[in-house]
Amino acid sequence: MKVLITGGSIAGPAVALGLWRAGFSVTLLERAAQARGAGQNVDIRGAGHEALRRMGLRDSVAGASTGELGTRFLRPDGTVYASVPGRPGRDGPTAELEILRGQLSRLLLRATADEAEHRYGDHLVQVDQDEHGVDVVSAADRREHYDLLVIAEGRRSRTRDLAFTSRAGYRDLGQYVAYGTIDRDDTDDRWWRWLTATGSRVASLRPDNLGTMRAALAFLAPPLGLHRLDVEAQIAVLRTRFAGVGWETGRILDGFAARPEEFYFERVEQVRTPRWSEGRVAIVGDTAWGAPTGMGTSLALLGAYVLAGELAVERDRGGAFDPARAFRAYEQRLRPHIDKTQRVPPGVPAAALPKSRWGLAVLQGAHRLAASRALNGLADRALPTSASAGLTLPDYPLPRPR
Repeated sequence: MKVLITGGSIAGPAVALGLWRAGFSVTLLERAAQARGAGQNVDIRGAGHEALRRMGLRDSVAGASTGELGTRFLRPDGTVYASVPGRPGRDGPTAELEILRGQLSRLLLRATADEAEHRYGDHLVQVDQDEHGVDVVSAADRREHYDLLVIAEGRRSRTRDLAFTSRAGYRDLGQYVAYGTIDRDDTDDRWWRWLTATGSRVASLRPDNLGTMRAALAFLAPPLGLHRLDVEAQIAVLRTRFAGVGWETGRILDGFAARPEEFYFERVEQVRTPRWSEGRVAIVGDTAWGAPTGMGTSLALLGAYVLAGELAVERDRGGAFDPARAFRAYEQRLRPHIDKTQRVPPGVPAAALPKSRWGLAVLQGAHRLAASRALNGLADRALPTSASAGLTLPDYPLPRPR
């Protein structure tokens, strides 16, 4: 049975791995000209740990950890007012497993490199399906027939819009975030350093395992179309927004300008889709449920594992293969947990990016409480990780590596 998967970041390669192990013939198609670079930190939380174990990759991911020791909350002069260390078996602000996105993607891609076909620099421009399969046409005018199509391209997937009659909904969360890579210097350590400033602004620096630092700047603002500007204009906007904040913001902005190829600027939004499949086409990961609550990577791995598993169960059931039944089971098993994870508490993200000195004082008090040894367990349970705590993964017929 032939399956085409579009999207080569996390969810797509994870689905490819599961389906290949179940005996499907898999082709992975990625719009970018080559596998993506290192990217920013992502973490594995909740049931994502078990999904990684069943894929046979947890030890490899742990071996590629960024080495982050924990999270420190800073005043504008750089002094620390609260620290939350990372701990084995616990996922606080710093999770037990922290890895660069590109490194996780490469681990997943490497696991299928000898068996699944990987194609780069192309994308679909036409999708037609009937009860017998899916016919696709790519931008390179490659015309092919597959039994199934899985779309894992991210929140603004164009292929999803080609293949689905229903449209995704987007919930704007009122926030812009800029990410980039900057040089490491003598002031840097192995902690995630986080500064919240008045005016609804945040700056952070995180260690990586490549000798550089991963930086982020975030601020609240109404939709201004800033994510559509060129990089030079975006950095100019950030310089204006973060003027006078102090700490390392000037260094971060200079670092962004020095490495424009690693700079990324986005508007934060949630994705909600009325259904995760139509006919012989399914969506997974951010394409289906983009949930900017710190669980995106874990949910992508969970979704990939369950989707591949339900297709394997349907294939082994006997009788006529019914992809719609497998897709329904995939959605019924996961959607309640995804919906819980997508619930943004009242006042978020505004409470985490306060405008006034009073709001900042309240937030700093909350950080101190979270850092208290007596309340660490309570703070952990308040994280989105808890939404998948009750999820038990079935033991699907996906042979594990020896």
